[in-house]
Amino acid sequence: MLRTLIATVAVVVLAWAAAAWLTHDFQVFTAEGARRLEVREAPVAAPPVTVDGPRTGAVALPVLLRDHGGATIVDFIYTRCMSVCAALGSGFQQLQSRIAARDGLPAQVRLLSISFDPARDDDASLARYADELHADPAIWRFVTVRDPAELQRLLRAFQVVVIDDGFAGFEHNAALLVVDADARLVRIFDYDELDEALHYAGLLSARPSS
Repeated sequence: MLRTLIATVAVVVLAWAAAAWLTHDFQVFTAEGARRLEVREAPVAAPPVTVDGPRTGAVALPVLLRDHGGATIVDFIYTRCMSVCAALGSGFQQLQSRIAARDGLPAQVRLLSISFDPARDDDASLARYADELHADPAIWRFVTVRDPAELQRLLRAFQVVVIDDGFAGFEHNAALLVVDADARLVRIFDYDELDEALHYAGLLSARPSS
């Protein structure tokens, strides 16, 4: 009886310890939650991959993110997506309108959509997609990463999961990624948390960069 009790207690303790480790001391219970907590506790520098798109040309991603001296809200998309990317596009349209309506905010907060489908999203496709969404290039830009190895490096760094769905499309996690003036991913919001993401990006832009 005593041995059984000790064994049971040991199992419970080990299970509790494992759960605490897996959930960051019970602060999160999903992989996406873990990603967001990790980013908040340790900002992630944008890797120096080369991005390319209409009106930007080929440029290192950190340079593009730093060029206006403010924060950038980033999403990952592919232009043929008719599901979650459509929601992201609509959300970014709303963000663009809110940024444009506030004096000084266009100089402080920008939007950047990064396609993870470079094989199909060439400059013409990205430009057409931007036109369909009425994107103002002074606020909202579109790029992709042409080199497959560099693309995977970026996706890994920002923990963006992209899975081929077997039907010429992709399944992927969708979120609003806030990047500071030093090109570091510092916060992740759900794609319907537009006000929260914009408010946080505005606060970041009001702070001096490190």
